Amino acid sequence: MTTLSPENSLSARQSASFILVKRKPPIDKTEWDGFFDENGHLAKSRDFICVNILERGLHPTVRTEAWKFLTGYYSWQSSQDERLTVDSTRRKNYEALCQMYQKIQPLLENLHRNFIETRNSIKYQQGFHEMVMIFQLMVEHDHETFWLFQFFLQKTEHSCVINIGVGKNLDMLNTLINFLDPVFAEHLKGKGAGAVPSLFPWFCLCFQRAFKTFDDVWRLWEVLLTGKPCRNFQVLVAYSMLQMVRQQVLQESMTGDDILLACNNLIDLDADELISAACIVYAELIQKDVPQSLKDFFL
Repeated sequence: MTTLSPENSLSARQSASFILVKRKPPIDKTEWDGFFDENGHLAKSRDFICVNILERGLHPTVRTEAWKFLTGYYSWQSSQDERLTVDSTRRKNYEALCQMYQKIQPLLENLHRNFIETRNSIKYQQGFHEMVMIFQLMVEHDHETFWLFQFFLQKTEHSCVINIGVGKNLDMLNTLINFLDPVFAEHLKGKGAGAVPSLFPWFCLCFQRAFKTFDDVWRLWEVLLTGKPCRNFQVLVAYSMLQMVRQQVLQESMTGDDILLACNNLIDLDADELISAACIVYAELIQKDVPQSLKDFFL
């Protein structure tokens, strides 16, 4: 068992406290532009900007540009001229990929009889088609959608990809429940067995079906991109959502299927309230003697 460092404890307490107070207005265009010097270099640190995004969020007018920094589409050290070059390069690379795919698609269709059906089935079952739509609503060009989505997956450690991150998230969610809420964990192992593994759509879709608006989805996703207050924050979000049904589950001694139904009814959530709840869980977590597996996962 390992206790997290005092520095991390302070960060977590701050994360919880500023979310609990009335949130300041999101970062707007005027404030965002003030983060840059005359050459377009960021005059504020990456950490300063990420903490402010966690605390306050982004106004829609700056979200696209800010996400390009958060995902790694732009370097945090780039100038305005360098970013113009990056945009041009990424557009050309995307067009080259599209041309290459158009050339090899007939070959793939001939070699693999069910190629198109299998390709469409994989994208649909994974839920990527829904996630891509969120990016399409935010940006103007196809190449921006493509690269931002790719970088989003990388930045979030492929946590929403089946057979890569989703299973790990579910395992760590179980570990977290066992550590923080043994009573609930016992029920989930017994009568409520099967409920947690069935929550994989939360991670596959990065919780987008749980929110009332697209702005709420973007709000949570940009927090995940900041890496604040910790890595793999999505598991703390899932834990917080499970806590919303905990009392009902225990009082009614729900089965796994009933628990899943109750979880699926968690819709129209407010992103700020959920982020706040997850920050409080993190603040609680770092006050305890944390198993090494959780420490490695969240730090």
